[in-house]
Amino acid sequence: MAKVAIVTGSATGMGATCAIELAARGWNVTINYTRSKKEADETYAKVKAQGVEAIVVRADVGHDADCRNLAAETLSEWGRIDGLINNAATTKFQKVGDLEDVTPEDFDRIFRVNTTGAFMMGRAVFPAMRKQWEERKERGAIVNVSTNATLIGNGSSLPYILSKGALNTLTLMLARWLSPAVRVNAISPGLIQTGWMLNGVGEVEYNKMKEEEEQRTPLRQAGTPEQMSEAALFFLTEASNITGQNIVVDAGSHLGLLPKPCS
Repeated sequence: MAKVAIVTGSATGMGATCAIELAARGWNVTINYTRSKKEADETYAKVKAQGVEAIVVRADVGHDADCRNLAAETLSEWGRIDGLINNAATTKFQKVGDLEDVTPEDFDRIFRVNTTGAFMMGRAVFPAMRKQWEERKERGAIVNVSTNATLIGNGSSLPYILSKGALNTLTLMLARWLSPAVRVNAISPGLIQTGWMLNGVGEVEYNKMKEEEEQRTPLRQAGTPEQMSEAALFFLTEASNITGQNIVVDAGSHLGLLPKPCS
């Protein structure tokens, strides 16, 4: 029987890539979106083209009822949940140093999706994963998508970075609390070449950031959705004796950017 994964925020970007790559490995996938219905349908078609089954479920992970329904729809379709990638996230792009540029409401919204949403999704899938462990010793896996911004203190906004720092702590706690039935790990990407960042900062700033990554990170490259998916799927499908870990996937930029090359 094929394994089953839920990938939140999988209509576009890294989430879509994870869904497609899981399908290529023979997994059935629940594709989730909040607003991007057209893109979710496109991802669905690409997943189905891999010869597996898939469903598309609209759900806002910032709402507990939606999280529980996302798990319930998946169970209704296949009777099992083996993996969860908590990829859905939101932010408000903020001017560096401008403390008036975010509001308490921004904090509430961002934390509710990025941190509380990951908790609620983990809680929603845990009963199915625990049952599979107790009945068949089949261990589930959860992967939380964090950010290298928690290491360097620089990112799209203050509440975003703080929400991901809390997500890192949640990863450790759930790795303890959900064991032995579930492994829980995280990945911390740097810049990813997706529309999310491009739309957030604009083309000029995006190209500047991308060029800097390509010229000054130790690996001289800007991250792709495929590279992030590679790390997430390692934790989800292969790392059978690893839990409570966080892999930084940023071409080494957390080590500090190298000097600009001589012209």
